[in-house]
Amino acid sequence: MLLFSIITAAVAPGIALLTYFYLKDRYEAEPIHMVVRVFLVGVLIVLPILVIQRGLELWLGSGPVVFSFAVSAGVEELMKWFVIYHIIYKHKEFDEPYDGIVYAVAISLGFATVENVLYAVYQPMTVGSLLIRAMLPVSGHALFGVTMGYYLGKAKFASAATAKRRFLVLAALLPLLEHGLYDYIMGSGSTYWALFIVPLMIYLWIRGVRRINRANAGSPFRLIGHEEEIKL
Repeated sequence: MLLFSIITAAVAPGIALLTYFYLKDRYEAEPIHMVVRVFLVGVLIVLPILVIQRGLELWLGSGPVVFSFAVSAGVEELMKWFVIYHIIYKHKEFDEPYDGIVYAVAISLGFATVENVLYAVYQPMTVGSLLIRAMLPVSGHALFGVTMGYYLGKAKFASAATAKRRFLVLAALLPLLEHGLYDYIMGSGSTYWALFIVPLMIYLWIRGVRRINRANAGSPFRLIGHEEEIKL
């Protein structure tokens, strides 16, 4: 019973955040079965990510910069980008810019939820530590997903091929840099880590909300809805 309670507490933040970002789709919500499927893909990629990370750590070492930006953030964000690009980017359901955010957040939270469960099960966790993990790493993964999805959406609907390529690169590079900076701060061992991580999280949330609004504003269904209002 205790184990069930711990797992439930570890899973809840990911589900809550996914629900929040799903409901932010103002004009045409994605099929729930597609979002759940991508979330489960995020769960499944945990194992290959761990294997690759272990191999890179043995090869490159575990220095703070290398580990934060290459082993941790590099592998995780590039794997998520690779999977989303190949299974969602060209899918017929990806029909408005915000869809990139929904699916990138879904795969990110699938990964983050498993990570959170593993921490909760194998390390002594208090209510306070679970709350901190919900506010920091779990929401961090979601916000890295917002960045990735925002630029995937821009790439999908850009008219010029050069713009598409540029946005696809940004969709991989920017969340990697955000994630790497987050990991570097958290792994620095500094007593004053909170003085750095709190402003970073505030910045990511502000930027994330702005990107959500911009993605929604670019929806073709927004114009359709506006036309229907005029007709009425």
